Amino acid sequence: MPADETPLHTPTRTLGPAAPAAPRTEVPAQGTGPAPWVFRLVAVGLVLTALNLRPAITSLGSLLEEVRDGLHMSGSVAGVLTSVPPLCFAVFGVMAPRLARRFGAGAVVCAGMVAITAGLVIRPLVGGTAGFLAASALALMGIAVSNVLMPVIVKRWFPDRVGSMTGLYSMALALGTSLAAAVTVPMTEAMGGSWKAGLGVWAALAAAAILPWIPLVRDRGAAGQHAAQRPEAPALRITRSRTAWALACFFGLQATAAYITMGWMPQIFRDAGVSAGAAGVLLALTMAMGVPLAFIIPRVAARMRNQGPIVVFLGACGLVGYAGLYLAPSGGAWAWALLLGISNCAFPLALTMIGMRTRSGAGVVRLSAFAQSTGYLISIPGPLLVGVLYQHSGGWGLPIALMAALMVPQMVAGILAGRDRTIEDEC
Repeated sequence: MPADETPLHTPTRTLGPAAPAAPRTEVPAQGTGPAPWVFRLVAVGLVLTALNLRPAITSLGSLLEEVRDGLHMSGSVAGVLTSVPPLCFAVFGVMAPRLARRFGAGAVVCAGMVAITAGLVIRPLVGGTAGFLAASALALMGIAVSNVLMPVIVKRWFPDRVGSMTGLYSMALALGTSLAAAVTVPMTEAMGGSWKAGLGVWAALAAAAILPWIPLVRDRGAAGQHAAQRPEAPALRITRSRTAWALACFFGLQATAAYITMGWMPQIFRDAGVSAGAAGVLLALTMAMGVPLAFIIPRVAARMRNQGPIVVFLGACGLVGYAGLYLAPSGGAWAWALLLGISNCAFPLALTMIGMRTRSGAGVVRLSAFAQSTGYLISIPGPLLVGVLYQHSGGWGLPIALMAALMVPQMVAGILAGRDRTIEDEC
């Protein structure tokens, strides 16, 4: 939801936490390495995996009303459901590097695809809210570990094409995100209108992503051994850095906006009289904005000493979009979806600033781990609070006001994080 590269010199929008100590493995020399078909298999695996890193989230957002009615779920519980993704990303994502060192990155990603498939198969079959939440958490656990290890696999297999391969899987991720939002409702209607079938069908795509990784399960490489032999770099006291805290807050607030959007925006449009299919397409438009802007924004930001103006521009787009949702949600629905899509591209900007606010590779890893893990924890209450406000107020006025209000501290934190300084100077 909804891609975290290490190092973060070519950032992308992928809503998972960065690896605190990503394993690194050198590719064998030319002529002694794997056959060409192995590299092609890895590339296919990367694309198929990326396609599966958000449909579990955005497909649910398109059918949230049907799921609530079918499971007799209150608005508060639905808010809990929309808060599960960032919680899982914060909790399970930090486990990925250790698992990769022990079992190999390919094996962990393969297991992640199995977890996604199982979760998507199980959750339409359970009859209660608790089982639905547990099955969703299983799928999100697979997404979390896979999302973290994608950059590691790119470095392992394509060290001379990190940028192009990162671009390939980030485009696939954005495509999977928007595709699930756009076609879930039409597919559900074509299959008889059952929300269970509409959610469960995405398990087939996840199952297909398991296959390319099976031959790579035994490929552990020498990452763990090399890492164990290298002395640890002196630890930065990162919690003493104001810039690190500003980045963590900026990351957390933009993640809050992103998960509120994915979880609740279709429902806002549907309550305003927009059809379920059109609401899904509007969400798809919002998510699809991440495809071109994830390439444009980092390149512009990298040329600027201070990224504050970009933060303000993205925040202003969000404020206008929320104002439109409040005043005329159906009348200007396409414009509001477009503006919120632009605003949500604060994610690649945050990753760009993580790379620019440090002077060393060790600093990037530590800052990335701190900013993203702390940020995802900050983002957890947002979707839940929106659900509570929606249930108790009976409308979207207060929730939208909350979304707009959160944009202000996001802009302040982003301006502070965008200043031309490094955490090494502050720790």
